[in-house]
Amino acid sequence: MYKNQKHNLFPAKLIEETIAKGQGQLSSSGALSIKTGKFTGRSPKDRFIVEDSTTKNLVDWGPINQPIAQKNYAALFKLIKEYAAAQEEIYVRDVYACANPNYRLNVRVYTEFPWQNLFVYNMFLRLKERELAAFTPDWEVYSFPSVKADPAIHGTRQDNFSIINFSEKTIIIGGSAYTGEIKKGIFSALNFILPTERNVLPMHCSANVGTKGDTTLFFGLSGTGKTTLSNDPERRLIGDDEHGWSKESVFNFEGGCYAKTIDLSATKEPQIFKAIKFGALLENVGFEADGCTVNYEDTSITQNTRVSYPIYHIDNIMYNSRGDLPENIFFLTCDAFGVLPPISKLTTEQAMYHFISGYTAKIAGTEEGVTEPEATFSACFGAPFLPLHPTTYADLLGKKIRKGSQTGDGKINVWLVNTGWTGGSFGEGNRIELSYTRAMIKAALGGNLNKVEYHTHPIFKLSMPKTCPDVPNAILNPRDTWRNEAEYDKVASNLANLFINNFEKYAEKASKEIMDAGPSV
Repeated sequence: MYKNQKHNLFPAKLIEETIAKGQGQLSSSGALSIKTGKFTGRSPKDRFIVEDSTTKNLVDWGPINQPIAQKNYAALFKLIKEYAAAQEEIYVRDVYACANPNYRLNVRVYTEFPWQNLFVYNMFLRLKERELAAFTPDWEVYSFPSVKADPAIHGTRQDNFSIINFSEKTIIIGGSAYTGEIKKGIFSALNFILPTERNVLPMHCSANVGTKGDTTLFFGLSGTGKTTLSNDPERRLIGDDEHGWSKESVFNFEGGCYAKTIDLSATKEPQIFKAIKFGALLENVGFEADGCTVNYEDTSITQNTRVSYPIYHIDNIMYNSRGDLPENIFFLTCDAFGVLPPISKLTTEQAMYHFISGYTAKIAGTEEGVTEPEATFSACFGAPFLPLHPTTYADLLGKKIRKGSQTGDGKINVWLVNTGWTGGSFGEGNRIELSYTRAMIKAALGGNLNKVEYHTHPIFKLSMPKTCPDVPNAILNPRDTWRNEAEYDKVASNLANLFINNFEKYAEKASKEIMDAGPSV
């Protein structure tokens, strides 16, 4: 404990101190706006895991999980502790992760700036006043952006770092003020702890619950529509990003939402727009000429403009942040090649294959240098946060799917949904209409797609429904939507080869059944 610490300040006080220190301002909506400095996103190449007896034989070492020596970690931790002790004040908050009490992880977070502490309040699960007195942390996080590494001495790539020590149950972050490093540090820790120790599947997904108590999961990389499709006025939100699947429930790891705000509007994302009020924290946004009204189209600082807010800023939520075991799982992909069906039903083995693949496509013009559709694969839809080999998570997913749900007919349906292009690739075809995607998801949730006939995609082996309520039959088979079917076959074969080549690095640990579930050319 530090003599100069300010412990568990209320959000209003943290906002007041941020403004008093000249570190932020209130926007016209009442939300606090700050700048995170040099780093406006995570720096995955500067994330490390301490290699020791706990991690040596379990972590999937490589470009994502880079090892760092205990002595280098200890030297950096010493710098952080000395810096913290020398400050006039630092900010400390006690919170927890995992809404299911059987898996609760108590976390104490030390931060350099008051607005970082507000982020922690917003994003983690909050303790009741009576719980704080008896609080004992399981893990500690230290985030001090002013502390920088010397790569020549500390074995880092550059002067910023995020290091997880599983033996000491500590995360240290320096050189970067991007708040997402705090959130994803704990998520990475849970991705190691829960599968190995508790038989819980950690998931980078959103989750909601219908009026009949049916739980649904939505997996998808950025731009696939995960936030849009999971924020359904007819269903209650469990959470929008990180969840666990245990033997008895699906539960949120977090107590808040961390949403992108680029091009945000009250029309496009009414729930998020409404949630940006006093207590919310805006990051790296621009303003209109009045210097107070946020311009959500302003990308002068970054494309990755963000807002964090406690989940109770959303009206339609599950207040215990838990749901029953899922009945439906959606893998969302924005296929800019126009190859994949708008919806298809997966077998368990196909679900495991596509879970490991984690496919979507970047669209031409969205990033510098991207001039045509570009395939992107992120294992388990969250590769940067997986300390273990992706097949570990896929095997656990397969076991849970086979075991089934608690409600309905006991079966878990898994769907692959293409929110991207139809009738041709980007530049020639058209984006699948959101109204059709919503209708397909509604039909799947209502059980209507369990009653229709299917046919099989010749290359990807996916089961495609022949009919779907409120959706034209003509778009359900992607090959039929192209003017030149031979050209479709060529593009489909090329995409299949990209899947096959990407999967080669997992082949050694993947079963034959999973390998056979992929496309064939």
